[in-house]
Amino acid sequence: MDDTERIKQYIESDNRCISIVTYEEQYALDTIRQATMDLKKGLWIWSVAGGVREGLLADSLYISDTETPAQGLLHFSNAQENSICVTLDLADHLNKGITMRALRNLIDTCERKKNTLVMIDSEDVLPGVVKSYSRKFEISYPDVNELKNIVRQTLQRCHRKKPIEVGITQKGMETIIRNLRGLSRRQAERIIIETVIDDRRFDDDDIHTVIASKRRMIQQGGLLEFIETPLNMSQIGGMKNLKQWLNQRKETFNTTAIEFGLEAPKGIFMLGVQGAGKSLCAKAIATAWHQPLLKLDPGILYNSFIGQSEHNLRRALKQIEMMAPAILWIDEIEKGFASAASQSSDGGLSKRLFGTLLTWMQERKAPVFVVATANDIAALPPELLRKGRFDEIFFIDLPKAAVRKDIFRIHLEKRKRDPKKFDLDKLAEASEGFSGAEIEQAILSALHNAYADKKELTTENILDALKVSPPLSVTLAEQVQFLRQWAQGRCVPAD
Repeated sequence: MDDTERIKQYIESDNRCISIVTYEEQYALDTIRQATMDLKKGLWIWSVAGGVREGLLADSLYISDTETPAQGLLHFSNAQENSICVTLDLADHLNKGITMRALRNLIDTCERKKNTLVMIDSEDVLPGVVKSYSRKFEISYPDVNELKNIVRQTLQRCHRKKPIEVGITQKGMETIIRNLRGLSRRQAERIIIETVIDDRRFDDDDIHTVIASKRRMIQQGGLLEFIETPLNMSQIGGMKNLKQWLNQRKETFNTTAIEFGLEAPKGIFMLGVQGAGKSLCAKAIATAWHQPLLKLDPGILYNSFIGQSEHNLRRALKQIEMMAPAILWIDEIEKGFASAASQSSDGGLSKRLFGTLLTWMQERKAPVFVVATANDIAALPPELLRKGRFDEIFFIDLPKAAVRKDIFRIHLEKRKRDPKKFDLDKLAEASEGFSGAEIEQAILSALHNAYADKKELTTENILDALKVSPPLSVTLAEQVQFLRQWAQGRCVPAD
């Protein structure tokens, strides 16, 4: 069912007040206009820029003395029966008593006359009393077929202005369409225009331009961060059990696996000591599985407007579903939802956000693999770890000697040094209790010292760096010990 059919269903179900929160105002208006014509109703539109006008005619004139919100709403009250009345950006004006009163009177009138009020706003800032009257309508993201039409129509419009040479292959077009998923209609159109505006060509070379533009647009929204993933599992030391688990499920997102009776994996929860490699694993999974990695920072969801935070989270989850198959990385999840486990002073916002996330994790159908990481298990609500949220819970402990040796090798090679010239066994022994991140920092510190002394890096440089920087396992020994004790019998060891 497309958006036009859904809005018709809302109207025919006697929803007298409908709220649409979207940046795609024109698309929302076009959808309502089509639904109005299908239902053979009248349409009126109000905005503070001109007042009330007839909504089905493109060049209709504004009605005088309807510019203010109160005047516009009063005019809507006099509309004939079976009319649809649309307001644009009314929420910004509802802090005035007369406008709120006029709106509540209009909703009562709509009940009597069988009219429908549709409020289109760019932000979810309607007062609670208005939300109690209204039914929220979510504008969908464009699917594959609609995106194909958007690309074709945008290219045609650009070609009419100035000729464009189109030489894209079918595979290239499919790749571009796949990378446009999860964007709004306006964003997809904007990307295609920016792609062809300079060289007036549209071919397979534009795939990278589309991907880069999408990354920029997603990060401008502030909800999700598109993460570069050049890392692979060979660049992570140890974690044998985790790597094996991931490798077994690498191909379970395709149709063959589904026909075999398998379901796409839901996700993993990684608990461990800071710097043990949880973030590296998230990046490596995306690379190994050839899927986009998007990072959700729970901290940015919180908004001063009541209801906006929940809307932000729902929008982020809806966006990543449209990009599926994809990987959603929630880093240090305990920092965003710790208040949900206790009595918080945020009016229950943390609990509501956490509830929204848990419901989505339990009920989602799209193949989105969730990678959640945490350092402090005591701060997490116990519901998060209930069976069904994640396929497995892994504990990432401090690396053992053999793994530390491998980590030294990886980071020395990364910095163009031959590991054979270093005493890796000695380094592994001296770094007892160090995390992978701390080993990397020791190498960097030793490199700085060697560079300052105008000498080549040696084993002794690294040993000196290890001695002067005690690891977290020493400075936070009690916390590390508690984490290890909790994980016993509750988690699968990653290594």
